[in-house]
Parts: sequence; structure tokens; C-alpha cells
Amino acid sequence: MFGELALGGMFALAIPPFFKVERGFYKSSASVYLVAGLVTAIGLAFLAIRGGASEGPSAAALWTAAGFWTLFSAVFATYLYTLWFDNGWLRARSFTLGLGMGIMALAFNAIILTPAGFGIAADVGAVLTALTSGLVLGLTSGAMLFGHWYLIDLEMPVDYLRTFMRVLVGAIIANIGATLVSVVLLWLAGGTMGAGAVGSLLGPNLMLGTMWFALGPAATIVLVWMCWQTLKIPQTMAATGLLYIAVMSVLVGEMLSRFILFRTSVPL
Repeated sequence: MFGELALGGMFALAIPPFFKVERGFYKSSASVYLVAGLVTAIGLAFLAIRGGASEGPSAAALWTAAGFWTLFSAVFATYLYTLWFDNGWLRARSFTLGLGMGIMALAFNAIILTPAGFGIAADVGAVLTALTSGLVLGLTSGAMLFGHWYLIDLEMPVDYLRTFMRVLVGAIIANIGATLVSVVLLWLAGGTMGAGAVGSLLGPNLMLGTMWFALGPAATIVLVWMCWQTLKIPQTMAATGLLYIAVMSVLVGEMLSRFILFRTSVPL
């Protein structure tokens, strides 16, 4: 989840217009997301030191994942460093490379958590859900952090925060679509094990799946709609308060999706 936050947060930094927003926003927000990336690398390294698990990723796979996140963090740190200077060439390339490294790291993370017997269909579904979940988590937290900046720059247009809302809604819809695609792929092309996992989700674990949708994506969409209506006043601080709650709903959805993954092996 920290890895998703790091990648999604880095993507969220591209939403506001860079040259029209105080650079302090980018410095503080990028620092938060860099720490999330480092926590992911360190956590995977500790798991690798313990030798992996008998029914989970091997130590080699965990070391590889930790290496991906370390490289991502190094490139992200380079981008953060450029925020104190005017080297636009290095800033643009480190940002683009960081996004690419983050996508590879998050995709590899998702794949190593997928049981081998499920086949490539499960890997595709796991990658899609991980990437879209990362976007939702990063955009929600990014919008919440950006909302605080209206206390510092009182003349900043409300349209910047509205843009966050538009992109966030698209990410939530994409996440729901990716989840449906993942379940269908697992059912149709995941073999006997995949079909059994889907049956477990739709059978004894259906209540958990319903709670994930209600407390995660559905609740977040409602909160984003409330933010949009609040911005019509416009009242940016009230919208930021709602975004705090939206961050919590996304986190609850992510924790429930992890619980469902370890119970059924179905990525949500």
C-alpha cells in the first residue's frame, strides 16, 4: 500500500500547473511520497532477509522487488533535489523516469503476490488493479495536501482543485473497471484454481467484497461529489476536510482488498 501511495502520489504532482503553484507544495508533498517509497523498499528488504514464506514470494523475488523500489526512490530523490534549483531538463527526465520505475516496481509487486497456478490472466488482473488503486490513493492524498495550499496562496484558482476531482473520479471508475476485468479474467482464464478463487469471493466472502465496494470506491465517489459541490461555493477548506475523510475511505478499501486477497487470492 505504501508503494501504491508513492507511485500514485508522484503522478498526482503532475496535476497542478507547475509554474503557477508555489514550489513549496511540490517539495513537501514529494517528500511524503518519497518516504512512502523508501518504506516499501525497506519493508520488502526485511521480508527478504527473513527468507520469504513457504507459500508466498521467495527471498529472491522479494530482493528484486526491494531493488525496484530502491531505484524508484533514488530517481524520485533526484526529482525532489531539482525542486530547489532551475534545472528543468533534469527535473522533467527524473520525473518521467521515476514514474516508469514506479510502474515496474508496483507491477512486479502485484505479480509476486499472485499464486503461480493462476496463470498470466491473474497477473494481468493484479497489475491493473494495483496500478489503478495506486492512482486513487495518490490522487486522493494529493488533492488533500493541495487543498491546504489555499491557506498559503489565497489567490490560487479553485479550478486547480477541481481538476484533481475530475481526474480522481476517472481513476476510481478505472479501478472499479480493472477489478471487474481482473475477476472475469481469473474466472475465464485462471484455470481450476482461478475459478475456485472467484467462487470463494462470490460465495463465503461475498460480504467482504460488498464491504470493500461500499466503504471503498462507492464511499469515495460520494465524498468526491460532495467536494465538487462544496467547491461551487467556493469553500476550499471544507472541501479539504472532506478529502481527509476520502483518504480514510480509500485506506479502508485498500486494507479490505488486502484482506480479501489473502483470503481468496483475488486482487481487488
